[in-house]
Amino acid sequence: METIRIDGKQLTLDQVRDIARGRARAELDPAARTRMTQGREALEKILAAGTKVYGVNTGFGKLKNVAIAREKMGTLQMNLIRSHCAGVGDPFPEDVVRAVMVIRANTLAQGASAIRPQIVDNLLAMLDRNLIPEIPCQGSVSASGDLAPLSHLALTLMGEGQVRSGGILVGAGEALKEAGIPISRFGPKEGLSLINGTQVTSGIGCLVASRAGDLAVHADIATGLSVEALKASVAPFDEAIHRMRPHLGQLDTAANLRSLLRDSPIMESHRDCDQVQDSYSLRCAPQVHGAVRDAIRHAREILVVEVNSVTDNPILDPDGERFLMGGNFHGAPVGHAMDFLGIALADLASISERRLEKLLNPDLSGLPAFLAADPGLQSGLMLAHVTAAALVSENKGLAHPASVDTIPTSAAQEDHVSMATWAARKAVMILDNTERVIAIEILAACQALDFLLPLRPAGALEKGKELLRTHIPRLEKDRVLGPDIEAVRRLIHSGSLRQQVEAVSGRLRE
Repeated sequence: METIRIDGKQLTLDQVRDIARGRARAELDPAARTRMTQGREALEKILAAGTKVYGVNTGFGKLKNVAIAREKMGTLQMNLIRSHCAGVGDPFPEDVVRAVMVIRANTLAQGASAIRPQIVDNLLAMLDRNLIPEIPCQGSVSASGDLAPLSHLALTLMGEGQVRSGGILVGAGEALKEAGIPISRFGPKEGLSLINGTQVTSGIGCLVASRAGDLAVHADIATGLSVEALKASVAPFDEAIHRMRPHLGQLDTAANLRSLLRDSPIMESHRDCDQVQDSYSLRCAPQVHGAVRDAIRHAREILVVEVNSVTDNPILDPDGERFLMGGNFHGAPVGHAMDFLGIALADLASISERRLEKLLNPDLSGLPAFLAADPGLQSGLMLAHVTAAALVSENKGLAHPASVDTIPTSAAQEDHVSMATWAARKAVMILDNTERVIAIEILAACQALDFLLPLRPAGALEKGKELLRTHIPRLEKDRVLGPDIEAVRRLIHSGSLRQQVEAVSGRLRE
């Protein structure tokens, strides 16, 4: 297993994904350890001089003017964690929590948070032994950081709260003892350093952005299958068209569709047909899918900056002489990106549903109604379309931006909040819905292609259809469709459908 050294500056989204999914492990970089030690020494020197430092020798938020005696500073940090464990709702999935853990370790590795390296060692040891803190998903407005969920994370370092070990929920203290990981007793500033920041929002965001890029490829595969099944034209994907409007995502999508549809027998069969132009859901796929790709790319750019940033408060200045008060914990940059990504993914589902309508409507497709073998006696994929419509409608509500909302907290000290965590959580919901809509389009397009036999689609798409048919037989009579939809979704999730297609088309662009 690959070991990734955490240094606070070079963590990539692919590394976050690999660690989150248990395909890589993380350890603290030696240079980062030195920086952290120096930062801690600077804090001790500043405190010894009697300098007032927010959240270290003062209270928090509205209580910022309450002085804290030196002998009570550790108690202050432990109280902070316990009091801020106010999260509710279902726990985050384990891969999200693993992403949060490595991103939190990475931001602390810069040394500006003045936390001891031993605390990060303990956090990474938990990650290495797959002791996953139980973190409720609701309770963050992502303004002074993701305070509540990160407090549930920090609580387990203290040996309190619960962790999942091998899928079983156990007490954190018991799990740490069994794993030989020391219980962390926080000193001055260490509790605050662990919970100020956007790492929960960013952890969700990294995984969403990773999945979204892969889903965009599968949306192109679905489009290729639908273009073939509907005997549409490849002309709108001509590179010359897209060079005249060279948005990068648009160019990538058109290139993918050309690769997918290359040397298609179906295309050749209707080369001289009299249809002038196809509907927008087919003809404008590069423009729409391309815009989605650009939104994904934007989200990734924001997240790369965020996961390699110092996001707590106060933070040590680069010379290690004073603490700077600011607002790097505010989640607006990530919240806006997640809202934008959610909107884009909702649009990807919407255009997929329109292609699905064309496949199932005999007036538009020239194929049997609802792709049933015996329309009337059988309903075919009629209700699969209804499911897709329901999911698209859900997305429309979920796509309302969270970041346009704010509600003051902490006695109006935190008077403008980002709601970024909710934006990220909604992006996951939209992504899940969109994945299922695209799965339904692929299912329907493959059913439609069976009605065109002996004509076959381009080699890459035929390979994908062959794989699907090893898992899902052709719909010869009505059956329960839910398992078929989920089977296609698993082919998307596993990467096996994409891999099969790319074996012929070559690498498709995300």
